[in-house]
Amino acid sequence: MKIESHVVVVTGGASGLGEACVRALVKRGAKAAILDMDKDRSLALCDELGPSTIFCETDISDEKTVQAALDKAVESFGAVHASINCAGVGPAAKILSKKGVMPLEHWNRVIDINLTGTLNVMRYAVERMVRNDPNEDGEKGVIINTASIAAFEGQIGQAAYSASKAGVVGMTLPAAREFASYGVRVVTIVPGLFETPMSAGLPENVKQSLINMIPFPHRFGKPEEFAMAATQIIENPIINGTSIRLDGALRMAGK
Repeated sequence: MKIESHVVVVTGGASGLGEACVRALVKRGAKAAILDMDKDRSLALCDELGPSTIFCETDISDEKTVQAALDKAVESFGAVHASINCAGVGPAAKILSKKGVMPLEHWNRVIDINLTGTLNVMRYAVERMVRNDPNEDGEKGVIINTASIAAFEGQIGQAAYSASKAGVVGMTLPAAREFASYGVRVVTIVPGLFETPMSAGLPENVKQSLINMIPFPHRFGKPEEFAMAATQIIENPIINGTSIRLDGALRMAGK
């Protein structure tokens, strides 16, 4: 699928990986709807990038705000051709700690945002994509979800986070098989350690210990490199039904 003149919705689009995707896609001639809860950052980004962007205040775990955001994207730009789902949370909690058992509220919040929220956006995005005219390959849209290497090598304290991201990986192939008849692809990006607002709060000694585990390149990934992968997925029609690791060959230790 061509990027130029096409419409992309990006959850978590006001910061980190999502912001990098918005910037890269608008630079390539796309129109972008930023689905985020941070109004100030989102509007500042829209002011910077101009009329090719709009802001939709969105809680991805809430059905009504997701519907409203997708409707606004269609009303503003005429269609939705691609959906990049970057919004998520990553709080840590042991199942059993000195404080007692993990509160179900913790588990439910992580699953609701990372897994159910991803599905929530997917279902309303594909509903709108099927209305698009197909290109020469019969393609009408592409959905890119974001998992984490914690889906495969979760550390102590990441039970909820790992389960949520493993769920995103797990639904990639069945969703791609289901959406094939609509001409819509589904791909998941599985990032390792990246420079994001989430990682920015880590103490320097913790960051360095994490960097020491990355074989090559010996550093955190850059959001622009995540965006590069997303743009390549959009443009390459044969990439479908798979989860692609972006991790510098990192395999996480237990803690």
